[in-house]
Amino acid sequence: MEKNLNFLDRNEFNYSPSKEVVEALKNFDINKLCFYTRIYDEGKKSILSVFLSELYDIDETQVLLGYGGEDILKQAVHYFLTQEDGNKTMLIPKFSWWYYKSIADEVNGHTLQYPLYEDGNTFKYDFETLKDMIQKENPKILLLASPNNPTGNGLTPKELDELLAEVPSQTVVLIDEAYASFVSTDTSYIKKLVNKYPNLIISRTLSKFYGLPGLRMGFGFMSKELENFSRYSNKYLGYNRISEDIAIAALKSDAHYRNIAKLMNEDRERYEKEIGVLPGFKVYESVANFILIKYPIELKEALQKAFAEQSYKVKFMNEPDINTHLRITLGRPEQNRIVIDTIKEIASK
Repeated sequence: MEKNLNFLDRNEFNYSPSKEVVEALKNFDINKLCFYTRIYDEGKKSILSVFLSELYDIDETQVLLGYGGEDILKQAVHYFLTQEDGNKTMLIPKFSWWYYKSIADEVNGHTLQYPLYEDGNTFKYDFETLKDMIQKENPKILLLASPNNPTGNGLTPKELDELLAEVPSQTVVLIDEAYASFVSTDTSYIKKLVNKYPNLIISRTLSKFYGLPGLRMGFGFMSKELENFSRYSNKYLGYNRISEDIAIAALKSDAHYRNIAKLMNEDRERYEKEIGVLPGFKVYESVANFILIKYPIELKEALQKAFAEQSYKVKFMNEPDINTHLRITLGRPEQNRIVIDTIKEIASK
């Protein structure tokens, strides 16, 4: 009988949901499905948008909801790259999620990549080159990922503020913060930035830190000046009531997920300590739920075979300039132990 596969190539969640999430689903009132979720009399999107407004101390009209962060990103790219000005240029990181280019291609967008560079055992955005590209290309959208997938590097609120100050108001800045909750509990910068810059959208999700990719629930925040996009994005009759109740339960049980993030941090350190010292290997710093490892390319076939024999799937990167790297989702401690031991065994041969 075939072993169950361990998927450490998708940046999914290998732990259990919080007890609050389990209770929310178990005790869900089925009669709620008989009604739309939009709060008509108050002109609000839903109970989730109201909850997020209070949680982040941001006006409810500035809250965005979507079926996963991907939905918000796709809506924003499709909307802004099809405006009457005809500007279809979007800047994206060189090493990033393939989805960014894909959704721009769907509306005949023109994507240009701005560079990242290695600094020791981390990647960083090349801000000077990026600023030059913004001036030269006059993009309709500047897409930032913080933390970035697959490199694992993020931007501090100070770095974001300084960069946003350099971007002209006609360029929409779209920040994918799918993994940002792994970085810090302080989200006060979001309100400051969306109220300071009229061209800003920040997208988040319940899929990564809160471990609910199957829920398909994302949220975001935008400046008030982008209200036309909000009207385009909003679902007139509301959203999925079950998903909203579970999302609120997850957001209320932050301590559960902080404890899991702590376990991930400990295992990340084990990767750095045990794999980073192997000849030809390099473990990059990451502030997300995955790590990026550079390995000797001659070991690729042996590593792939060894992981397959263990019924483990990890992500071998194929893109130019990063095709000697693999990205590994941080699983449970016992899963991470198997991955580390597998790499060490192949490296020792």
